[in-house]
Amino acid sequence: MYNNESLLKQLGRNIKAERVRKGYTQESLAELMNKSWSSIAKLETSAQNISIGKLVEIGEYLNVDFKEFLK
Repeated sequence: MYNNESLLKQLGRNIKAERVRKGYTQESLAELMNKSWSSIAKLETSAQNISIGKLVEIGEYLNVDFKEFLK
């Protein structure tokens, strides 16, 4: 059974994996998105909650359907 913490951790791992697969560093993705690198790091390490809107936005920048992050 999943809880919020384990779901956020898996989501963060999936975002990181896709970012790396696309060849971005946290810094380069953050710059592209006009965000701080620490905001990307917080999402990937589940230190910050994420909204569906933010998932969609990251998916757009990484050219992937946001639903892929949920698998």
